[in-house]
Amino acid sequence: MSTSITAELHQRVIACLEECISQASVYFEENYPLPSINYKLRGKAAGKAYLQLWEVRLNPVLLRENPELFFSEVIAHEVAHLITFHHYGRVRPHGKEWKSVMSGAFNLAPKATHSMDVTSVQGKTFDYQCQCNQYSLSIRRHNKVLRQQASYRCQKCGDTLSYLPFLDN
Repeated sequence: MSTSITAELHQRVIACLEECISQASVYFEENYPLPSINYKLRGKAAGKAYLQLWEVRLNPVLLRENPELFFSEVIAHEVAHLITFHHYGRVRPHGKEWKSVMSGAFNLAPKATHSMDVTSVQGKTFDYQCQCNQYSLSIRRHNKVLRQQASYRCQKCGDTLSYLPFLDN
């Protein structure tokens, strides 16, 4: 357990995991083991399922900032990935199989992404523009542009995004 998560919060995560596994077990009439849990996920992702490890990783910063969203959506979302993999093998991550697990086993809307404020976990961004808009690219994408490993286009106008160094802080 990470020291950045309190024992009380960790116990609530475990209880939620147990409830999700119980719901899936009843729905599919099959007993599933409790997945392992860790809090080593960084960046803007709230959670990630490691299918073959039967493990759920959670972002400790977002968990501390949004515990109720984790208990009502995120943990079930990640468990649904594990259950989907168990039953269907490798399929699209948020495809029809995963959606059926979310809605059937957990009675939740199958949303692929969260809408949490990620300001506290977002790294430095770099300003780019096209003909019609301005965008902030992550440091990873910016570095790919600098190394000429990638270029990015606007989905609206199709223009290649250009770096605006004078706007960086």
